[in-house]
Amino acid sequence: MKAITQTVYGSADVLELREVAQPAIGAGEVLVEVRAAGVDPGVWVAMTGRPWGVRVAFGLTRPRVQVRGRALAGVVAAVGADVTGFKPGDEVYGTSTGGTFAEYAAASPRKLARKPVRLTFAQAAAVPISAVTALESVRAGRVQPGQRVMVIGAAGGIGAYAVQLAKSCGATVTGVCGADKVALVRSLGADDVIDYTTAEVDRDGGVYDVIIDTAGCRPLSLLRRALTPRGTLVIAGGGHDLPGPVGGFTRQLRAPFVSMFVSQRLHGLTSRERAAELDDLTRLIDDGALTPVIDRTYPLASAPDAIRYLAQGHPAGKVVVTV
Repeated sequence: MKAITQTVYGSADVLELREVAQPAIGAGEVLVEVRAAGVDPGVWVAMTGRPWGVRVAFGLTRPRVQVRGRALAGVVAAVGADVTGFKPGDEVYGTSTGGTFAEYAAASPRKLARKPVRLTFAQAAAVPISAVTALESVRAGRVQPGQRVMVIGAAGGIGAYAVQLAKSCGATVTGVCGADKVALVRSLGADDVIDYTTAEVDRDGGVYDVIIDTAGCRPLSLLRRALTPRGTLVIAGGGHDLPGPVGGFTRQLRAPFVSMFVSQRLHGLTSRERAAELDDLTRLIDDGALTPVIDRTYPLASAPDAIRYLAQGHPAGKVVVTV
């Protein structure tokens, strides 16, 4: 099969389209014929091996998994002997640890769900990871009807979902984004928008019950100034390309410690990829409460260009590779 692979860490220049063996599946795995794959910052992290601390998981000197990509949407091609929830021909979406920028990918049924009926494969591939992270962020923030919620990075892959999910909870939502994306964020349901090039997130003082930070590297002190005295901060991303052994993840690691000494609740989110969250998202999508936003799609051979575009830091919604 054709796949986008790498044998060393580096920029998108290290990626190659090659013929590789189709993945073999175990008794508890599913083989998916990939129709589309999502591009997210985690793909850039695995490709570059940055921040350096991630190499403990990905491979110290070279990538342990050589096929890039994690999110997918496609059709079940085969199932292992112990799999009962899926059969060949089922349309699914989810994640794989073995690489999804390929014609086939192996996945655990615990990380797959039926593809939402109203979505194309490209749209469905934009949901795993980003929408799951947004859903977990809203839940970690305990968003309630009538609360004021701020979403930082509201036009990005996670943020565009977080805006819609917070609105579906009955919150009043303020999105933070660049001037060129204000119209998009309002179309997602945001009641107010802050253009970060002209105003900071504490523009209105400590008025937000929940802040979901999906982008950037604002210090905790600044974010806390925008929260109510007992508000909740959820850090769900941002700053992966900063220097240091853990890059921007420093804020996520510090947040629970700081939370011990203040009245506000500061939460560093580590997203879990499970079928249960995908099933919840499927219901919201099929009910029309949640819609993926796709900025650009690229064919498999142009996956390096998709990652380069993502690395520029300003996609409006998701970037997707089609297979």
